[in-house]
Amino acid sequence: MVLKLAIAEDDPKCAADLRSFVERYCREHGLELQLQVFPDGMELAEAYRPVWDVLLLDIEMPHLDGMEAARRIRAADPAVLIIFITYMGKYAIRGYEVSALDFVLKPVNYAKLAMRLRHVEEIIRRREERFLLVSENGELFRVLTADIRYIEVANRHIHVHTADRVYVTNGTLSKLEQALEGQPFARCSHSHLANLRHVSSVRRDTVLVEGEAVPLSRSKQKSFLQALSDYMGGGYR
Repeated sequence: MVLKLAIAEDDPKCAADLRSFVERYCREHGLELQLQVFPDGMELAEAYRPVWDVLLLDIEMPHLDGMEAARRIRAADPAVLIIFITYMGKYAIRGYEVSALDFVLKPVNYAKLAMRLRHVEEIIRRREERFLLVSENGELFRVLTADIRYIEVANRHIHVHTADRVYVTNGTLSKLEQALEGQPFARCSHSHLANLRHVSSVRRDTVLVEGEAVPLSRSKQKSFLQALSDYMGGGYR
């Protein structure tokens, strides 16, 4: 599992401690980590995109405090998990205003944070427990739909692209689309189905999926962009 986590903390020592504790937790629990530290809530909120699983937000920061940053972020991402870092327990009540998961009192130690991260991990795993059964050469594979980057039709076969490998199977894209109904997948061409979770940018005739160019046809452009827009504000993780 990959944990995508952002920290917004203006105190360099606290930010370094939080980074160290998160890295330690991921090492001890066998998690991959994508982590970024922001020195202020403003920097995190201004260009926010719903790519993070969890945010560790200091409440008292210059320019834009953690509570206001969380309000802005919630408008774009109803699903991201928010944990506040604060000296004052009174802010815990206000956390309900932005659907915060929890808070940690400073000074933060590893045991305090690890307990919250364990809860985060459990929530994320429940969200990701959605599978697609793929048959390849008579062998059946259970593939996490969150790990699928895109699906394409090539040489009369279905190719299911993940970070680790490509599964080649028989069938139709329409049937796979039906199997994935309710999950963040959208057609970007007659022969391609993209996982919106992994889309990093869209160009005139190309969708970048984790840096890989996937065709975007003119006929699918409007519906794909609408699906991507809905996803960005719809809270799929």
